[in-house]
Amino acid sequence: MQISARGDYAVRAGLSLAAAYPALMSAQALAAEQDLPRKFLEAVLADLRRAGIVKAQRGAEGGYTLARAPREVSVGMILRAVDGPLAGIRGLRPEQTRYDGAAENLPRLWVAVRAAVRDVVDEVSLAELISGRMPAHVRKLTTRPDAWQPR
Repeated sequence: MQISARGDYAVRAGLSLAAAYPALMSAQALAAEQDLPRKFLEAVLADLRRAGIVKAQRGAEGGYTLARAPREVSVGMILRAVDGPLAGIRGLRPEQTRYDGAAENLPRLWVAVRAAVRDVVDEVSLAELISGRMPAHVRKLTTRPDAWQPR
C-alpha cells in the first residue's frame, strides 16, 4: 500500500486536531505544528470538511476541529476522505476485477489485501494513535521480526 502525501498530511492534521479536541486550530497553526505546506494543507482540510470529519469556523477566532470525538475517527476514514478507496487496481475496486487463465484467482488476493489494510486502518482511531494504545492485533504486527525491514 502506498500512502500519498495527501493521506500522510491528512492523518497528521487529524492527529493534531485530536490532541487539541475540542478546541479549534487554525490552518496556520496546524501547518506549523506538523511542518506542512499551508496551501496544500488547506486543500486537505477542505476534503476532510466535505467528508464530515472536520468542522471549520470562520472568523478571527476561527479554525478547524474534529466533527466528532477522536475515538470515533479512524485512520481509514481520513485516508478515504482524501485519497478515495483504500485498495484500487487500475481504477477498479478489488471485487470489480476479472481475469482469465492463470490469473483468474487474482481478485481474491486483491480483496484479501484490502481486507488486511482495513484490519489496521479502520481499527485504529486517532485517540488510540495519540495514546500509543493501539489494538493488540495492530501492535502484534509491529513486533514481527521482519516488520521493520525494508523489502
